[in-house]
Amino acid sequence: MLWNEPNNLSHWNFHLDAGWRRYAAMVRQAAAAVRRQAPELTIVAGGISPIDAEFVRLLDAEGVLAAVDVIGIHGFPLDWNHWRIHDWPRKVDEVAAETEKAIWATEVGASSFGADEIQIFGLETTARLLLHRKGQPERVYWYSLLDLPPAWVATTRHKESEGSAYYRHYYMGLLSAEGKAKPAVDHFPAEMGICQWFHFEDHRLEMAVQWLRRLGVRRLRTGMSWADWFRPGAVRWFDRQMAALAEFEVTLTLCYTPAHLGLEAHYASPPRSSEEFAVFAAWVAERYGPAQTRDQQKTGAAAGCPARSGVA
Repeated sequence: MLWNEPNNLSHWNFHLDAGWRRYAAMVRQAAAAVRRQAPELTIVAGGISPIDAEFVRLLDAEGVLAAVDVIGIHGFPLDWNHWRIHDWPRKVDEVAAETEKAIWATEVGASSFGADEIQIFGLETTARLLLHRKGQPERVYWYSLLDLPPAWVATTRHKESEGSAYYRHYYMGLLSAEGKAKPAVDHFPAEMGICQWFHFEDHRLEMAVQWLRRLGVRRLRTGMSWADWFRPGAVRWFDRQMAALAEFEVTLTLCYTPAHLGLEAHYASPPRSSEEFAVFAAWVAERYGPAQTRDQQKTGAAAGCPARSGVA
């Protein structure tokens, strides 16, 4: 999956990107690089949030849809979006009207910020409206398995100035940050996927795997940070993460600009060169694509790692 929520200011600063040409070029080049390394992989356009048919038309005009296999969409009508949860079928149909590509709902969710009962309602209603629906979406991923630890910073540009909208980020999990089951766990349908992000050297990885097995999850969406690629020990961590998740069908989201490669020194900045992201995407596809053996995934930290320009 190439990037995450490109039409969300917290994930891509479009004010720096005239006409979206920089974003489109980055996706086109990365998709081509992935196909050269692992042509059997399914390539997903970064899930859009908000769900916006006009933005889908813009991506099509810039050649993004032709470069990918699937369009990702994200929706949180009980927490952040300006539409009602019962409008989910209409929102999916709006995107389907713009493309013949498959649609995956790669993040759907509801927080327990106000009450556990709200999250249960959100989970049950979303599942009823989207799972087993004839046509689109083909897949649905619940965000998320674990609450965000209170000491961590949520990935959003304006942070506490967003008021309660910011704090809802911390209550999206089926489990507390410590791994304690919340009431919604008992309502999770095993045929739904899970979206769970892992931070660099995340201490929750093994616990999350145990819970994914317990819930019967087969499909997992997670991320691999381009910015983290420049940390000491990055490949060792990536190998550990992918080995731990080997039993699941993983949709791996590649995003976050290294500060020294962006137009601005920020993870949401467009990169100065889209070719740099393509190099990272090709490396990920080669190292972790389906043709790779488990032994290859567990090789040393420096093995198979190409030269990375501008290492911080």
